[in-house]
Amino acid sequence: MADTKAVAAADQGGMKKTLSLWNFFTIGFGAIIGTGWVLQVGDWMVVGGGPVPAMIAFLLGAIFLVPIGAVFGELTAAIPISGGIVEYVDRSFGRIPSYITGWFLALGNGILCPWEAIAISTLVSDMFGSLPGLEWLRAVKLYTILGADVYLIPTVIALGFAAYVIYLNFRGAQSAAKLQAFLTKALLCGMLLAMGISIFTGSPDNAMPVFSQVTNAGGSESATSAGNLFAGIVSVLVLTPFFYAGFDTIPQQAEEAAEGLNWNKFGKIISLALLAAGGFYIVCIYSFGTILPWHEFVESPVPALACLKNINMILYVIMLCIATLGPMGPMNSFYGATSRIMLAMGRKGQLPDKFAEVDPQSGAPRLACVVLAIITVVGPFLGKNMLIPLTNVSALAFIFSCTMVAFACLRMRYTEPDLPRPYKVPGGKFGIVLACLAGCIIIGLLVLPFSPASLNLVEWSIVLGWLVVGIVLMVVTRAKKA
Repeated sequence: MADTKAVAAADQGGMKKTLSLWNFFTIGFGAIIGTGWVLQVGDWMVVGGGPVPAMIAFLLGAIFLVPIGAVFGELTAAIPISGGIVEYVDRSFGRIPSYITGWFLALGNGILCPWEAIAISTLVSDMFGSLPGLEWLRAVKLYTILGADVYLIPTVIALGFAAYVIYLNFRGAQSAAKLQAFLTKALLCGMLLAMGISIFTGSPDNAMPVFSQVTNAGGSESATSAGNLFAGIVSVLVLTPFFYAGFDTIPQQAEEAAEGLNWNKFGKIISLALLAAGGFYIVCIYSFGTILPWHEFVESPVPALACLKNINMILYVIMLCIATLGPMGPMNSFYGATSRIMLAMGRKGQLPDKFAEVDPQSGAPRLACVVLAIITVVGPFLGKNMLIPLTNVSALAFIFSCTMVAFACLRMRYTEPDLPRPYKVPGGKFGIVLACLAGCIIIGLLVLPFSPASLNLVEWSIVLGWLVVGIVLMVVTRAKKA
C-alpha cells in the first residue's frame, strides 16, 4: 500500500490511471535503446579495442546501474506520483536540493527530445539521401551550423515524426504507450535481423582479436586510446550511463498506473528494463562484430548499416527504416517523463502554478507538454554536430539526479522507517549504499578532467546556463507567491 498522502495528491491531480506493467516496461526499455546501437556500435568497438571489451563494458554498466534502478523501484512503489523524484528529495533534503534535482533531471531528459529529432533528420539526410534515386532529399540546403549542413526535406520529415509524438502525448499516457509498444517490437525485429545475418553469414572468429588498437584513416595516430583490454573496457564503461539513460522514465509516470497494479512487481520492472537493455546491447555488439572481421566493419561510417548495404540492399533498407523509427521511442518516453517532472515541480510550487494543471480529458500536463513541444521541434534545426554536446550534458544531469534519489532513499530508511514499501531494494541499506557509490563514481568519471568522458567548456556552459535559468525561475516563482 502506498503512502496515503502521496496517493491523495495524485488523486487530486486528475491523471488517468491506464498504464500496465507491460506499458511501463516498454516505456523504459524503448527510452533506453533508441537508435544508439545502430549509430554508434562501431564507435564502441573502436573505443574499447574490439567487440569483446565493448560487450563486457555494457554488461558491467547494466550491473552497475541495477542498484540505482532498484532504488527508484522502492521509492516509486511507496510513493507512486508523477515526477516523484522531486517529492523524494524534498522529503529527504528540503526544497532547494529538490528543485535543483528536478531541474537537472528535466534538463537530462528534456534535451533528449530534440536529440532524437536531430537523429531522425541525420538518418534521412545522410543515409536515405545517399540511396540511388533519393538524392533529392538533400536538394535544398537551408544553412550550415557548427560545420553541419541542415537540409529542408529531412528537417520537415523529422518535424513530422516529432509532431506525431507531441500529438500522442497531448492525448495522454495511454496513446503514447501504444506507440511505445509498437516501437519496442520494431527494435526487437532489428536485433533479430542482425542476429540472423550474423548466424548465416558471419563467424565468431570475426570478433578476434579480443583487443586491438584501431588507427584512424590516415594511420598516423590511434583512434583507440586504451592500451590494453582492461583500459578498453573502462573506456567504454564510462560511456554506458548515457546509453542506459531512460529507465527513470518508468517512475516518472507511476501516477498513471492502472488500478490494482502489483507494486512489488512494478519495483522489479525498472531493473528488468535495465538488464533487458543490457542483453539487447550485448547481442547487437556481438552480431555486428561477427558479420565481418571487426576491423573491417568499423572502417565505414555508420557501419551497422553499411555492412548490410554490401550484403543485401533489401535488408539494408529494412534496418534503415527501423533505425529511423527508433528515435521516436526515446523521444516519446522522455517527452512524457519530462512533462511529469515539470508537473511535479508545479505541484510543489517550484514552478508556476500553471505547470500543475492537467487536461481534464486526457490527463496530460498541458503547459509542460507545450514547453516540451517547443524544445522538441527546435531539434532538427540544430544540426547533427549538436548531438555530442547534448549527449554529454544529458549524461551528467541524468546521473546526478539518480544519485540524489539514491541518497534520498537511504535517508528515508531512517527518517520514515514505517513508510509502506511494497518493494524494497535487495540487500536493504547495503544495496542502497551501493547505488549511492555507483552514482558518485559515474559522476566523477564525467567531471574529473583526466576522464575520457569529462565535459568540455561548451558542455559546462550549457549546464551552468541551465542552472542559472533555473535559479532565476525559482526566484521569480517565489516572488509571485510572496
